[in-house]
Amino acid sequence: MDPSKELELIKQQIDEIREGSKNKLSMVVFSGDLDKLLAAFIIATGAVAMGMEVVMFFTFWATPALRDRKKKAKGKDIFGKMFGFMLPRGFRKVKLAKMNMGGMGTAMMKYLMKKKNVASLEEMVSLAGELGVKLYICEMSMSLMGFKPGEMIDYPGVEFVGVATFLAEAGNSRIQLFI
Repeated sequence: MDPSKELELIKQQIDEIREGSKNKLSMVVFSGDLDKLLAAFIIATGAVAMGMEVVMFFTFWATPALRDRKKKAKGKDIFGKMFGFMLPRGFRKVKLAKMNMGGMGTAMMKYLMKKKNVASLEEMVSLAGELGVKLYICEMSMSLMGFKPGEMIDYPGVEFVGVATFLAEAGNSRIQLFI
């Protein structure tokens, strides 16, 4: 094929992709580590501040971070009770991915964040809700771990969805991330 025609075809394909995508960020949040959750919410709130629509899909190990530490769910089987006991309940219990050092690294990070006026994870989540970041929680992950919708955080418009719902959102997003 003629190089100029090939270049023109590539430009046309790029234009078609741009036309089909929205100014939107769709993010899979897989990790429940403090540093990764912070990064996810910093990116999400930054994107909204830049005029983008943002969808966050919490799955597997990120799901326990969304449990409200004050809420309890009834009717769990033995595995749900075990996961509930073994996994962190809420944002205050998550730890750093690296250099946790028995909790000392996490405590140091939280101390430095407060000292340097960096928003806490709880504050970032609250800000994301105020800014209209959509928050989806994976139904399959909740089912596997025995979590119930009633034990999750209060967040404006939170939805419990399957992967197909998230993929529909991601399919027309300009940016997709996996954290």
